[in-house]
Amino acid sequence: MIKRKAEKTLLQLAKEYKSVAVIGPRQSGKTTIVKKVFPNKPYVSLENPDVRRFAVEDTRGFLNGYPEGAILDEAQRVPELFSYLQQILDDRDKAGQFILTGSNNFLLQEKISQSLAGRIGLITLLPFTMTEVGINKATSINELLYKGLYPPLYDKEFKPSSWYANYIMTYVERDVRLIKNITNFTSFEKFIKLCAGRCGQLLNMHCRKMWAIIEYA
Repeated sequence: MIKRKAEKTLLQLAKEYKSVAVIGPRQSGKTTIVKKVFPNKPYVSLENPDVRRFAVEDTRGFLNGYPEGAILDEAQRVPELFSYLQQILDDRDKAGQFILTGSNNFLLQEKISQSLAGRIGLITLLPFTMTEVGINKATSINELLYKGLYPPLYDKEFKPSSWYANYIMTYVERDVRLIKNITNFTSFEKFIKLCAGRCGQLLNMHCRKMWAIIEYA
């Protein structure tokens, strides 16, 4: 397993705050790092429909099942949690109780700012850095750009083009639809490609075509 530089920061935040949220894109390694750093904490995936239903229908009872805290994966899937967590964190004077993860940064940060401001430390986990994967001088820049730095591409022998195609569809189905009900996948894919093609270029706020696609999507 590749050691992440963020582990040290995550441990430090858990000593300073009553709760910590690890946010970042899907497949960036959030679940892996929190399980590794906090091996003794119960792990709960709120992607599981049965677990999520329990957390929604009886939020207080759900949280009472973890008196010493827990890892709550994809916490934004249950917005009801945050108001209850606020009371629990205020009542317990202990650091590092609940570790939250979330792939949908917009929804998670909105709930945190509403209910948990000042009670929670935030860390953004992105895919691997070149230092973490130990890329050597023999690796060409074209190879690196083609493969990217998402952890699954280094854990298993995925073909990058196939993996990214499935990643985009998963992103649309799970995350984007929670923010806006996008039905025209073709237009959204065009928008993603336009964004990728402009990566690293100057931002032109007067680019009408770009905004037209965003509005249409």
